[in-house]
Amino acid sequence: MPQKTKHTPMMEQYFSIKKEYPDAFLFYRLGDFYELFYDDAQQVAQLLELTLTSRNKNATDPIPMCGVPHHAAAGYIDTLVEQGYKVAICEQVEDPKTTKGMVKREVVQLVTPGTVMDGKGLTSKENNYLTACVTENEQFGFAYVDLSTGEVNVTSFLDKDVLLDEASALQTKEMVIVDLDETLQVELTKRLGLVFSTQDILESRHEQLETITENVQRQALFLLFSYLERTQKRQLDHLQIPQVYQPEHFLKMDHYSKANLELTRSMRSGKKQGTLLWLLDETKTAMGGRLLKQWIDHPLITKRAIEMRQAQVEQLLTAFFERIELIEQLKGVYDLERLAGRVAFGNVNARDLLQLCHSLEQVPAIRNSVLSLDQTVFQELLTELSPLEDLVALIRGSINEEAPLQITEGNVIKTGFHAQLDQYRDTMRNGKQWLADLEAKERTQTGIKNLKVGYNRVFGYYIEITKANLATFTPPEYFERKQTLSNAERFITPELKKIETMILEAQEESTALEYRLFLEVREQVKQSITRIQALAKAISTLDVLQSFATISEQYQYVKPVLTNEHRLFIKEGRHPVVEKVLGKQEYVPNDLIMEEDTMISLITGPNMSGKSTYMRQLALTVILAQIGCFVPANEAIIPIFDRIFTRIGASDDLIAGQSTFMVEMMEANQALQHATKNSLVLFDELGRGTATYDGIALAQAIIEYIHEHVKAKTLFSTHYHELTELANTLPHVINQHVGTVEEDGDVVFLHKMMAGPADKSYGIHVAKIAGLPESLLERATTILAELEATTPVSTTPTPVAVEVIEPIEQLDLFTEDSSVLNELEHLNVSMMTPIDVMMQVVKWQQQLKE
Repeated sequence: MPQKTKHTPMMEQYFSIKKEYPDAFLFYRLGDFYELFYDDAQQVAQLLELTLTSRNKNATDPIPMCGVPHHAAAGYIDTLVEQGYKVAICEQVEDPKTTKGMVKREVVQLVTPGTVMDGKGLTSKENNYLTACVTENEQFGFAYVDLSTGEVNVTSFLDKDVLLDEASALQTKEMVIVDLDETLQVELTKRLGLVFSTQDILESRHEQLETITENVQRQALFLLFSYLERTQKRQLDHLQIPQVYQPEHFLKMDHYSKANLELTRSMRSGKKQGTLLWLLDETKTAMGGRLLKQWIDHPLITKRAIEMRQAQVEQLLTAFFERIELIEQLKGVYDLERLAGRVAFGNVNARDLLQLCHSLEQVPAIRNSVLSLDQTVFQELLTELSPLEDLVALIRGSINEEAPLQITEGNVIKTGFHAQLDQYRDTMRNGKQWLADLEAKERTQTGIKNLKVGYNRVFGYYIEITKANLATFTPPEYFERKQTLSNAERFITPELKKIETMILEAQEESTALEYRLFLEVREQVKQSITRIQALAKAISTLDVLQSFATISEQYQYVKPVLTNEHRLFIKEGRHPVVEKVLGKQEYVPNDLIMEEDTMISLITGPNMSGKSTYMRQLALTVILAQIGCFVPANEAIIPIFDRIFTRIGASDDLIAGQSTFMVEMMEANQALQHATKNSLVLFDELGRGTATYDGIALAQAIIEYIHEHVKAKTLFSTHYHELTELANTLPHVINQHVGTVEEDGDVVFLHKMMAGPADKSYGIHVAKIAGLPESLLERATTILAELEATTPVSTTPTPVAVEVIEPIEQLDLFTEDSSVLNELEHLNVSMMTPIDVMMQVVKWQQQLKE
């Protein structure tokens, strides 16, 4: 902000408004443009590639300035918000024609990444969530809203990791906070690129909060609604009653596990393709696509609810012709959720209402398709599938099918809807004939055959006579001279004035009346928002269910049997996404059988043989089962899991400054701390990020800990063949390996799981497949033979007593140099990067050698 000097009243007004929105670009309305000044202008000119000019160019300190046309501003605002900025839209709230002095201006909306309502900032099949978080007595209150659909949810929890998981699952763009821990803010920003906003907690929208009893949840909702009221500055009648949920009421997966399993985003591209969502998405509506993603992020854990979805999918799967009809009907349904939001928000146009009407007209046929199925499993959906005939009649009777995008330009309301409007239109139509008749009459009376009646915006209607004709013609007294041109004279007459008044008044009044009538229609539609939202929920649910049925039929999935016992039985299981990519003929299915008393399966085999795929396919099969879909297998009996933990694939977390091994240990710790006997744990080559003996010791200790304490179903793949001996000492551990065939020195991976441990790792054979030089491979074979000849044969490892932590022998070295031990004791590892730690260890090694 510049130093306080003498400014024009307009700039003083600008400063007072900008002061209220220091963290937003202020789009200040001046006539047909939005103007930006000072720092806003300099930044926006660069971001949007606009020409930077200046106000008061001849002044000592000219004001930097840039602007965008009012009619094209939406695109520019979308671009800025998409980049994470906020835009305050300041409008003229008085008519300049009727105002003396400075026109009053106000910010009518603050557009932020979390409050986008339309435009390119929204993706049709993705939600755009704004979240709010408060802390109270070491408890987090967490609420979120999709302003474009009106969905509102609230929860509370004690663990900050749950906050990270929930925010990651929602892919929230913006979070409103009060005194949130700065370290947690940094972590959220690194993971999600969040925009943080602050807001005082104001007790508002009490009617929305009657059912919320927990104080920290109410505080989170107060914070959320306060922010919406401050930024949107209008009634938000489409906001639904907040739904209270608890994360533990769904199958829980932390953000690491969801990333590893590629549920909604590919680890390689960050996009949808190649994910479980990509596989399952045969939805035909935008709202169905959004609901599908929500179901994938929050699988169910209640057997009855899952089996209800299964029964609905089964009905749609077997009723082929009814399903095909339903799919065609769903294609005609627009995004009812966001249309309802636009109605409430006040930015709906005539074409939006026609889309709403067209969508509602599909409902009777959709309802009939569902009625032809087993009504007992669709009863709740049928209750919500209301055709809303009154809205259809209102919109069809009032809105012109050829209505323009702008609702202030006329031709929006149908003829026959309003008597006064029809009279105005009749006047405008007759006015053209009146003008033609007047022109013909004056030509006859004057004898001038090329006399014409014309119109322009400055002078209105006129009679034009060329100067060549005026040389022989004297205008009658009722001709009043209006304008002289180089080659003609223009006149008006009392009769022409009368016709002009009637036509222009009809045009002006007609347009104003149409606008008022449209607002009345919109208000009537607004009264039915709750009914539209209930209908949208039913249709989107049907859409997801038919998508499950379509996929299950296409890929020959089976309905899994769900059990509360601990037996896991999958016959001829497949990885659903890999199968789609390769084709069913190319994919090798595998059994996965873990009886009631089997807790851990140790999987050995070479790289590239399919161990990771085998583990992922189990997790995805479980998720498919618990969202109510059929699963890729010939037969499946699956226990209902409460959590899934994964450590699959090696990757550094460079954003957080953590090495592969650190990430491995953190993810392993999550499982060991939070898994229950009803959880599923998948560890792929855990411990390979450190020295061999360290890795074996840690892996064995983890296996024993899970066996003795956690007791969860666990798949543990490893290259440490020494660990396979644990099946001889731990009663609930079994061995599996990936089958191979070796002929003439070449190895073929069968991608088939077999009982027992693998006899080799085949690492050199994998290197051969990768195309390493032949001489290098021969040398590696020679070295391997020498190592195998000199290395003692491993014996059965001694089980580690998990409760007793023995000091590591290597620490005895530190007794020779107390300075090293002293440095280690005071070292703040949490503030160091992996490189810093490595350099420090090298330094200590040198000290000890000396």
